[in-house]
Parts: sequence; C-alpha cells; structure tokens
Amino acid sequence: MAGLSVLHSKVFIRPRKGQKAYSASYQLIGCQVTTFPPLANRPAPCYTAPMHDPRLVFLGLDGLPWSLAQNLCAQGLLPNLATIAGSCGCRAISAELPELSPVNWTSLFTASSPGEHGVFGFTRLDPRTYELQFTDFTHVHGATIFERLADKGLFCKVLNMPNLAPVRPMRAMLVAGFPAQTLRGSVHPAAMEGILADHDYTIEADTVRGASDTAFLLGDLHRSLACRERALDLLWPDLAWDLFFFVLTETDRLGHFLFPALVEPYHPWRSEALRFMAAWDGLIGKFLSRYHDLPGPKRLMIMADHGFTTLTQEVDLNVWLREAGLLHLSRQPASEWDAGAIGPGTRAFALDPGRIYLHTRERFARGDLGPAEADRLGTELARALSGLTWQGRTVIRHVLLGRDLYHGAQSHLAPDLILVPQPGFDLKGKFGRTGMFGHFGRQGMHTADDVFFYDSMGTSARTPTEVGQTILDHFDTPASTFGT
Repeated sequence: MAGLSVLHSKVFIRPRKGQKAYSASYQLIGCQVTTFPPLANRPAPCYTAPMHDPRLVFLGLDGLPWSLAQNLCAQGLLPNLATIAGSCGCRAISAELPELSPVNWTSLFTASSPGEHGVFGFTRLDPRTYELQFTDFTHVHGATIFERLADKGLFCKVLNMPNLAPVRPMRAMLVAGFPAQTLRGSVHPAAMEGILADHDYTIEADTVRGASDTAFLLGDLHRSLACRERALDLLWPDLAWDLFFFVLTETDRLGHFLFPALVEPYHPWRSEALRFMAAWDGLIGKFLSRYHDLPGPKRLMIMADHGFTTLTQEVDLNVWLREAGLLHLSRQPASEWDAGAIGPGTRAFALDPGRIYLHTRERFARGDLGPAEADRLGTELARALSGLTWQGRTVIRHVLLGRDLYHGAQSHLAPDLILVPQPGFDLKGKFGRTGMFGHFGRQGMHTADDVFFYDSMGTSARTPTEVGQTILDHFDTPASTFGT
C-alpha cells in the first residue's frame, strides 16, 4: 500500500529562509528526511507507490449551496465546476444539525454523528465553571478516518480540514483549518510547519477586518485562495497517498459577508464577488485536471458541509428567554460570549445557533430543574418558540428534541432543543444583547439543506456522516467508530 511505501521512502526538504544549507536527518512519519541546498530547476522527487485500492480524492467546498452552484454554472460563470454540477453523480444532501462547519466536517472525518463525536457547535459550555470555550479537536471523541485507514497501512494527505487542530500524531500528513489560528500545532508532521511558512501559507483570511472593509475582505480571500493553491502544489505531486483531502473554505467567508452579491444581479459588489468566484473556479479546474491525470483506478468526491442563504435578521434567543423570565443574569456580561453571567434561578439558556439547554441540576452546577420539570419546560418552550414571528413572518421552521435527534456515547452533551429556522433567520445565543432582532455585520447565513454533493461512483449518501462512512466503505473499513 502507498502508506507502507512512504514510511520507508526518502523525502527531500529545502532549508528554511534565512538558514544556511546543511544536511541532516529527521524522523518524519517513520521516514528519513534529508535537507539539502536548493538547486535551480531541480525537479521535485516523485514516487508512485503500488496501489491495492483505488485512490480516493476528496474536494471540500465549505458553505457552497447546491442551488447557487447550479445557478452560477448555468450562467457560464463557473465553467470548471459546471463539468461536475451537470453530471448525474451530483445532487443535494442535508447537513447535520446544527448546520455549522465544526459539526459537519467532524461528522465527515470521523464518519460518525454528533451524538457519537460530541461536537455540537463552535462553542461548548463548561457545566461547572460556565466558561464558554471554542470547540477544537481536543473535544472530538472517537478516531478519525485518517487514523483508521493508517491502521490498514493506507496513507492520507489532508489539507485545510476544519476542526482538526491541535493535530495529533498519526501516519498521515495533516494541515488543519479553522478555528486554528497559527501553523504551530496545526500541521503534522511538524516539519511541514516551516515548509508551509516558507510558502507564506496562512490558515485563514482576516474576516475581522474584512467584516467592515469589503475591498480588504475580497483581496484577502484572493490571498487565502493562493495559499491553498501553493499548498496543493506542494502536497499532491509525489502521489504517495491513498486518500487526498483538499478543503476550500473561502466560499463560506464570502457568503457570510457578501452572499447577496452572488444572487442579486445589481448588487454593487457583484462584479468583484464574481471575479473572486472565477479565480476560485480556476483552482477547481486545476484540481480536477490533477485528478483527471491521476493514474486509475480512482474515485472523486466533492462535498459542501452546509448551504447558504441571504440573512434577513439575527434572532437572539437569550433575549427572548430573559423576557420570558427563564434566563437570569447575575451581572452585566463582559462580552456577548460571557456565559459566566448565567445566574441562579435560570431555567433555560441558548447557545449559537438555535441550541436551547435546560438548566438542570444533574447537568449544570447552578441548575435546579429536576427531570420532570425539565420535560414540562421543554414541551412548553417548543410550543412557544414555534409561534415566534418577525413582521408577521414565522421565524422557526422546526423544534427538535435533542434526545430524539442525537444518539451515541456523547449524546448526553447535546442541547435539549434544536431550533431549525426559516431561511433568513439566524438563531443566536448571545449574552448581553438588548434587542432580539438585528444586524451585526453579516449578510449571509448557513442552511441545513441545499448542500452540494458529488460522487463519481454515484453513491446515495445523504449527510456528511454518511459521506464519511462511504469513504471507509471504499477502503473496506467498517463504519463503526472506536475509542473515546
């Protein structure tokens, strides 16, 4: 297998900028790695290992809705993607709930549902201290598909996978994506950190500044896209891999701040947004060309993790809960993320997006709801929130019970209620906002439906979890997870 061959091959790495040329050996996934002075026009060494299973190539398109892809392809604006979008192997699937990137990419790369891997959002609340923490790979339960394939002697290369940092050592080459902020701790083997830094690779575009500076945002997305292309040029050519993952997150960032420009013909930023999409489609074309030239047998999958639509209003559920007398704050929150302000007497609180937690004593240090009272309150909340409106429009499409939606060893971490909004209403759970409805810089929001998926072998996967399971099936690996 390719992984076993790579373990005994030599990999040549150039010295970092500013360092003197020298020769040395390192251990890199069991390989001997030799540095040498850079030589002009010297081709990169290429090694193609014998294959026992068809190679699988995966392209991730963060936040690309199926309907938008169809529309832009039909207009002739994305000619490379159109070669895929018009094929019989391409269709819409559904995201796991909540419809967030860490939930869905984790479901994909663990081939397990949120109730099994334990990731339910960008944030998680410590039930003892009430500290709101950002979710990362340390919160993921179970093994990744990369580890499971490595156990079979297969080798994976993974580029820009969200929620994979801090990476843990495994027989794979990994470059994690958001919410990682720096390369340190986000790549494996560690020698890759210097190589990527030498090529000016950064993990994420600056959307903090970009939120208020559209021209800067677009320019930084072009820069971010160029980083992805350089990394692809570094990791692909040796072909010493069985599974190659390449994720582009730029469409999600564009969607959050400029989605209307992609769907409104007279939007003032439409031409610049489409210019970025043309560059993005150019990289898609390069990737598809690499796949086309890849010796067979082979298989291609392309997936988005969620859909997108234009944002009508952000809806802060904690404001509603406060006004209903169900959420009590012990002090003024220091920020919108300050869940530590949740006080005694609170019966329910919300976290992004649309996650309602009942404040039970068996789960939270300051909670005082018993099981029977929590059941009654959950029923009452589901009924009341289903009737929430804005200017005569229904805000909530569905209210789902966590115990019905999530199953597995980590389902006890799940929210008690999951609210699925009508398109355009982004459900929030902030602390300290005074108004229930408003706009706070974003113009687009995630959707759980309208999710893009393609498989060159035409499988019937319906969610990112099932796509992950299909990848394991491709390599004859059981889909059940192991480890905690």
